[in-house]
Amino acid sequence: MCLGIPGQVISIEDAGRKLATVEVAGVKRQINLACVVDDAHPVERCVGEWVLIHVGFAMARISEQEARTTLQILEELGSAQGELEAMNDPASAREA
Repeated sequence: MCLGIPGQVISIEDAGRKLATVEVAGVKRQINLACVVDDAHPVERCVGEWVLIHVGFAMARISEQEARTTLQILEELGSAQGELEAMNDPASAREA
């Protein structure tokens, strides 16, 4: 299973190599836009757009609403995961 994380393209670092900087929940990372650009949608038009990122590549352009919904779900899953881990921790059971 793979997981794509939404991020917003904030700048183009190297148009020739299709490298951009994205922001994901306040963290900036460099990614490759090769999978989401073509002659009809060049690299420069990606600034401000939301993309789904997997292993350093933008895999698809997505709407802002879809990005925000996905980020919210991921945040909720992270909180639930922490609660599950705490419930399975034997040390936590002894403290209760």
